[in-house]
Amino acid sequence: MKTILIIEDDKKAASLVSLYLEKEGFNAVAVHDGLEGLALAKRLHPILVILDLMLPKLDGWEVCRELRRISDVPVIMLTARGEEVDRISGLTLGADDYVTKPFSPRELVARVKAVLRRGRISPSAGKNILHFKDLVLDLEKRKVTLKNRSVQLTPHEYALLQALMVAPGRIFTRDELLNHLYPAGEAMVIDRVIDVHIGKLRQKIEDYPSSPRYILTARGVGYYFAEDGDG
Repeated sequence: MKTILIIEDDKKAASLVSLYLEKEGFNAVAVHDGLEGLALAKRLHPILVILDLMLPKLDGWEVCRELRRISDVPVIMLTARGEEVDRISGLTLGADDYVTKPFSPRELVARVKAVLRRGRISPSAGKNILHFKDLVLDLEKRKVTLKNRSVQLTPHEYALLQALMVAPGRIFTRDELLNHLYPAGEAMVIDRVIDVHIGKLRQKIEDYPSSPRYILTARGVGYYFAEDGDG
């Protein structure tokens, strides 16, 4: 079954979320401290992690940081702290969405479904493999390689790279990219989130992120993928 790991120290909240997820056909596994959650994530290989930030033994920031070091599993953060700086910090660590307490379990399930389906765009006929210089994107396998080495991307990073790489030279505004990641207003986000994701993506695929040759900036507008002759 499709396992979702819930790392939440509030046992009642974890049980309620588990119940709603299981009604939707997921296998929900809940643990209540960061160390146990991290160990289970490594063992179970869940399709998504719901992660509270304020956890005993190991807080959610450290759990997310370690998860991102070893995995590209989607992460939805839960916290009672709703300040913009916390949302951006979480996204910078590689979280895919951010839900502030108190929340509706139905809303959380909707967010889970949205995160899981992001970036799953059917490839155009004849364009299953995209490449530019030594960067290759295999749309069927959802695999990215750079200089013949696999690159691990989060779902958001993959979705952004795919959108940009499918249309080299086309300038995407931040709003367009936000709509691609969060269709139909599925989450309250700000355009700076795109800058965070682009920055993390450049760290993974660019030799010199401050002087990129793949993902280029259209100053004051947005971003675009390089065409032949660029860089």
